[in-house]
Amino acid sequence: MNSGLLQSFSDAVADLAERVSPSVVNVGDGHRQGTGIVWSDEGHIVTADHVVGRGESLEISLHDGTSVEARVVGRDPENDLALLKIDAPGLVPIEVADGRALRAGELVFAFANLTGRNPSVTSGVVTSPSRSIRGWWGVMVEDAVITDAQLNPGYSGGPLVDATGKLVGMNVACFSNRGVAVSARTLKERVRRLAADGRIRRGYLGIVAEAVPLPSDLASRPEVGQETALLVRSVEVGTPANTAGLTIGDVLVKLAGKPLNDIADLHGLLTDDVIGKNVTLTVLRGGRTSDIVITPREADE
Repeated sequence: MNSGLLQSFSDAVADLAERVSPSVVNVGDGHRQGTGIVWSDEGHIVTADHVVGRGESLEISLHDGTSVEARVVGRDPENDLALLKIDAPGLVPIEVADGRALRAGELVFAFANLTGRNPSVTSGVVTSPSRSIRGWWGVMVEDAVITDAQLNPGYSGGPLVDATGKLVGMNVACFSNRGVAVSARTLKERVRRLAADGRIRRGYLGIVAEAVPLPSDLASRPEVGQETALLVRSVEVGTPANTAGLTIGDVLVKLAGKPLNDIADLHGLLTDDVIGKNVTLTVLRGGRTSDIVITPREADE
């Protein structure tokens, strides 16, 4: 690669950093510092729940050095997500990727704001575009984006963007020399629910399941049409799964007509929209497909 191409690449990265930086803020409570993302021009700020800690009184330092107080709108500790609200003019919301599937090897950039001015940036590539991971910090991140970007302290809550500067995730940890980010797909769905209710209601079936590949003859059936599904490993007594007649060894293919390729798909579908309602679960049992009616209940009931 000649020097001209290197300079062009360097300029493109610097331009991207300048474009994204106004949407990257500092979040502090007097004891800890982290990063946040300007989500809307109405004042919504997205950050990691562990950055917020137990504090309800927080200070946001904007890109121009202005400091404003923030209140907590809602929290989703299970995905290490918190939604804050500030009153400030001229906010620049980050542009969120349209939900396209990330690919392993894509170039990404992680941002942090530790001072309220001049956000820092590092880079890496996507090593796993979508997986569920439970880390040492005690959080199960569903549909996480894993990268090889080195995330130093302070990057938690900051944006992970693609080569166009669009948000593909929110960084929450560096684990086993890998950066872990909550995907933009999860963020959009969770922020909508936190803004409306201040909390996340989760549906519960009462099973332990894992993703498994389907034999080609089963995967190619019209009523299946997918390469992976969820194998039931255990069923708790007295739960919706038990009441519906699910047993160990059943393979869950679809819920309400939507494919269950992995556990993140199941968690993503067990929302407040299905709690207390009869929904159809498509199951493979003994090589045959059948539909079972199941009624998810709220997880903390």
